[in-house]
Amino acid sequence: MTEGHLKSMPEWRQLTEHARRMALPENYLKHLVKQKNRLENFLIREGGLFYDFTRQRIDEQVLKGLVNLAKARKIRQRFNQMMTGEQVNTTENRAALHTATRNFSDNPVMSNNMDVMPDMRRIRDEIRNFSAAIHSGKIKCANGSLFKDVVIIGIGGSYLGTEFAATALWNLADKGIKLHFLSNVDIDNFGAIVGCIVPETTLWVVVSKSYTTAETLANTRQVLQFLDQKGLDAKDHIVTVTSKGSPGDDPSNPVLKSFHMFDFIGGRYSVTSAVGGVPLSLYLGYDRFENFLKGAEVMDIHANTAPEEENLPLIAALISVWNNNFLGYPAQGLIPYSSALSRLAAHIQQLSMESNGKSVSRHGEVVDLPCGSIIFGEPGTNAQHSFFQLAHQGRPFPIEFIGVVNPYHKEYPGKSKGVTNHQELWANLIAQPQALAEGKDDSNPAKCFSGNRPSSTLLINDLSPENIGRLLAFYEAKTVFEAFIWDINPFDQYGVELGKTMAGAIRNEIAEKNKNPDYQFDNRDPVRKFYLDVLFNKKI
Repeated sequence: MTEGHLKSMPEWRQLTEHARRMALPENYLKHLVKQKNRLENFLIREGGLFYDFTRQRIDEQVLKGLVNLAKARKIRQRFNQMMTGEQVNTTENRAALHTATRNFSDNPVMSNNMDVMPDMRRIRDEIRNFSAAIHSGKIKCANGSLFKDVVIIGIGGSYLGTEFAATALWNLADKGIKLHFLSNVDIDNFGAIVGCIVPETTLWVVVSKSYTTAETLANTRQVLQFLDQKGLDAKDHIVTVTSKGSPGDDPSNPVLKSFHMFDFIGGRYSVTSAVGGVPLSLYLGYDRFENFLKGAEVMDIHANTAPEEENLPLIAALISVWNNNFLGYPAQGLIPYSSALSRLAAHIQQLSMESNGKSVSRHGEVVDLPCGSIIFGEPGTNAQHSFFQLAHQGRPFPIEFIGVVNPYHKEYPGKSKGVTNHQELWANLIAQPQALAEGKDDSNPAKCFSGNRPSSTLLINDLSPENIGRLLAFYEAKTVFEAFIWDINPFDQYGVELGKTMAGAIRNEIAEKNKNPDYQFDNRDPVRKFYLDVLFNKKI
């Protein structure tokens, strides 16, 4: 079905009429939130998560219309096709089987007439055995010491999901290992890391599917030179996570251990594969990593089996589409009221915007409606003192609030104004959605709040590995469901290629200048030449 057909569907046209109706003053949120049984009708409690969408600009007719759209688009069937190995990544002729990495059933998952599950189990076993050997001292540094630091070398999906999970679970990191992320090709990123590690007790984990990513290769070469300068052998200090047979999996360049990635798992969906499994197991221990996987599996099963009306990530995806295409909100804030979730927004930015920032359908036709949302966020209450002025009185944008019922630290019960810190945090978590929805009239226009600004609230019980896994899989499923509604492919990312290709031509000019100081930069593009001259003159 083409995107033109999408807008001509009766379900879509009906939702367009509902959007006009919801714009009437009598349907503002300050009235909707007071409707009888509002909470009972607009919440889902499934898979270890609690999702409250009472403060979204919807009523029962809108919700029914959105569910009808999902049914007409056969969204759940397509999600099942994804989980069972069909080639849903149509532009690259691949399956998209990130869910197989946390599948603990005995059922086969077929891709290209082969069951992928033996490889998934093999990789998990290899991660378990390797992390145990590091922790026990069976595998030691060349000088006989235990490894103390682990540096992940990778960019984009090769580190963002891992960084989110590691930050969320840092309270459980009891293996005496510190994680560092060498993602940026900026030499100051490298310098900051080598300035705080002991080279002899550091393990470097290079994460690259093809082992050709320019930034990762540049940083890897810096590390190889650094190890050589320190008199250390790369084969004792480097681990690779890469495709089978890639340059990072070459026996002629031995490393301590090589773990395999697969082309049916995209980078931004890869944290439950060896991409996240190796560093997280070293950091937390394998058992906690496996609990993280099992939490994700619970959400996968829910997303695949729950009916549309009760399907938490599907309802969240439908609301995102409603806000984007029918109410005209181009952006969404992601505000976790938990410092442990401080890297969630950065991960979801890539997951959502790289997956759904598309302008053609999976059939190659130009999309005639906006796909994807601009995702941004910071932890509450920090965000309240940053951009909530805009949220309340400037251009409106939907917000997803995230709360943690039980914080990890309970041993600090001191009170201010009669409440604990966690209670103060929750006072704000409860107040902000209410204020955005209801607003406030005031005789002074500068103190007037328009209200009618939508939000949802997502709660998890605690910061356990299982719940962080559920949260991860919720956002992955939500992203995929949105794409299936728009009929786009959320598994390719050609949009990142153009700038990288242009950088290659510029890199060649820079390399030529390094080789021949008399080389003159091409002056047909004076702007580009200006920046190249600045680079070499080292001043503006």
